Amino acid sequence: MSWIRSSLVSGVQNLFSGQSGTRESRMQSALEDIREAMLNGLEVEGAATASKLELKVTYASDLNDLWYLRGDVMAAIAAVDGEAIARRKLDQISSMFKGLLPKSLTARSSSLRD
Repeated sequence: MSWIRSSLVSGVQNLFSGQSGTRESRMQSALEDIREAMLNGLEVEGAATASKLELKVTYASDLNDLWYLRGDVMAAIAAVDGEAIARRKLDQISSMFKGLLPKSLTARSSSLRD
């Protein structure tokens, strides 16, 4: 009986390890897509802080780092293109994080929105 339990446990472990590899691949792909979207948003003429910020975005190690850089990205875009355009761009970028971060980072209601 112990060999049945052992093979069942190893089968379940293999199943989960395969899923975690897929999730890791999805997370890496999302990281690169979001990084590219942020860098594309920063391609604005005359933004003095853009070069430092571009480096921060380029070398961000994970999705959490990119999530926390959104405010800086919005400020850099707003300085050149205005807040309305910056908000639109950031809304698109923020939507790319859906389902990728812990809910504690993304779930909040704000009375400042509208």
